[in-house]
Amino acid sequence: MNNKPVAVITGASRGIGRAIAISLASEKFDIAAIARTVESEGMKTLTREVTEKNAAFFPVGLDIACTGCQDEVVKNILGRYGRIDLLVNNAGVAPLKRNDLLDMTEESYERVMNINLKGPLFFAQRIAREMIYLNRQIPDYKPRIIFISSISSTRSSVNRAEYCISKAGLSMASSVFADRLAGDNIRVFEVRPGIIDTDMTARVKDTYDKLIAEGKVPQKRWGSPEDIGKAVASLSRGDWDFSTGAIFDISGGLNITRL
Repeated sequence: MNNKPVAVITGASRGIGRAIAISLASEKFDIAAIARTVESEGMKTLTREVTEKNAAFFPVGLDIACTGCQDEVVKNILGRYGRIDLLVNNAGVAPLKRNDLLDMTEESYERVMNINLKGPLFFAQRIAREMIYLNRQIPDYKPRIIFISSISSTRSSVNRAEYCISKAGLSMASSVFADRLAGDNIRVFEVRPGIIDTDMTARVKDTYDKLIAEGKVPQKRWGSPEDIGKAVASLSRGDWDFSTGAIFDISGGLNITRL
């Protein structure tokens, strides 16, 4: 069995997931990085960046929406490392097309919900069961689960309603997992990014540039994936272990209720 703690990160090949993987490698975690494909340039770059920090790296291909594929993935990670100490449920997508709520299609809704909510929910369930078992096997084992949701879990965007609904659901998933697993010594947290400079927001960069310049974000800057990586690193160290179920807004103040 691995002597080092192991972090499993979904959506790890780029953006927020990539920054989280690098931050956790710096915190002495070995990494199992999950993405739809392990052959992408992003995953190859991440392999180098993680191993440069003296962390073991295991790239894993998985479409998180394929709940029937998850069991084999978990078994493969355990076969490689023998343990899972941290799950970061980060994978997510925006709608392929921003349609008004009244024009939202069932196809778009199902795609977003399967990737952003259903897949992460059942992946957390599968890994939580394993963590309960490992709690009895590994001395000083400190398992944690982190859900990466969004400021959109509490903010309406009528031209991407399916995304907002999926993230609101993920927020509740974090709460119910925290409630259920507290007695099993598994801490569960939710991290809510604000406006973060990633591929997902690149399509609407001009819109967000204007909003930020006008003061929509009190700190008046874009968030970076590294901002999220730092928050996850802090949670992974146990800095907040008396805060299971807590929500961490990493949004430059966008979460502040203002007149």
